[in-house]
Amino acid sequence: MINSLTINLYYNFTNYYFYTEGYNMIKLSCVVFLFFSSCSDNNQKLDELQSQITEIQKKVNDAYKPGLGEFMINIQLHHAKLWFAGLNENWKLAAFEIDEMKESFEDIQKYETEREETKMVPLIYPPLDSIRTAVDKRNISEFKESFTLLTNTCNVCHTENHFKFNKIKTPDTPPFSNQVFKKSGKKN
Repeated sequence: MINSLTINLYYNFTNYYFYTEGYNMIKLSCVVFLFFSSCSDNNQKLDELQSQITEIQKKVNDAYKPGLGEFMINIQLHHAKLWFAGLNENWKLAAFEIDEMKESFEDIQKYETEREETKMVPLIYPPLDSIRTAVDKRNISEFKESFTLLTNTCNVCHTENHFKFNKIKTPDTPPFSNQVFKKSGKKN
């Protein structure tokens, strides 16, 4: 037999369930409904985003990218400046030029991946490291030896890549008349 206590418990339970669990179920149902009703809107937004991504990718693909020759001209310039900086024992400038050369070689590896020549770029790092050591030691004779090694390594790479006609040498004159290669009066 159902007594008043049982009815009271049942009534309190259903009210609790409706106002807590039932309410949560209603909220969940509304969220699910809104999600599915907006799917077509989401698909349209996804299509618009994909279109924008495709357009941006096209612009990136069409953007100017320096060729290997532009990188090599830049490296040759820093090669010459490195020589005159080291010859004048301007060690800060020499270190800067080494860093500029390394940056250019890293850019070749980044932007010229389709070029076969890029595979040989790692050959240049040991001679650059050797020059860096000479610069850090402020040792002019070691610098000259390392610079010769660097120059010879450039020529080996050129020969191996069928550019033997492009021979690099120790420069005779500074590349710029408007740059001072001699170290300043302060300790360099």
